[in-house]
Amino acid sequence: MSEETEGRRPNPVDLHVGSRVRMRRKLMGVSQEQLADSLGLTFQQVQKYERGANRVSASKLYEIARTLQVPVSFFFDGLADPIGDQDVDEAGAHAERVVQEFLTTPEGLELAEVFPRIGRGRVRRQVLDLVRAMAEETGRSDAA
Repeated sequence: MSEETEGRRPNPVDLHVGSRVRMRRKLMGVSQEQLADSLGLTFQQVQKYERGANRVSASKLYEIARTLQVPVSFFFDGLADPIGDQDVDEAGAHAERVVQEFLTTPEGLELAEVFPRIGRGRVRRQVLDLVRAMAEETGRSDAA
């Protein structure tokens, strides 16, 4: 049974931490199986962490941070400070979600790697215009 069928949804913090694990793993070119092996887990357990279906213990998060070569705080970047009175900057939070979603796809990761190699700003803008036009066309055809 999935979490959805039982009426439970993953905690937003677990989802955030899991998506940061996945993003960093993909940026480093590490497979779920490789990460799992280095942590003494199954790749299914890594999948559950990344989906937020299972919570990552403090000790396991520490090991993941060491393996992926980031500080533990990396996994919490973008979350509101639980003690602070400040509201999360919605635009910043939205931008963070967009980047995370983009980088968790193989195509997005590859595009992020090769796009900066396009030396001319004009050509980069043309690529962006093309992608926008394609997305708009897809949106129109989906609505029809």
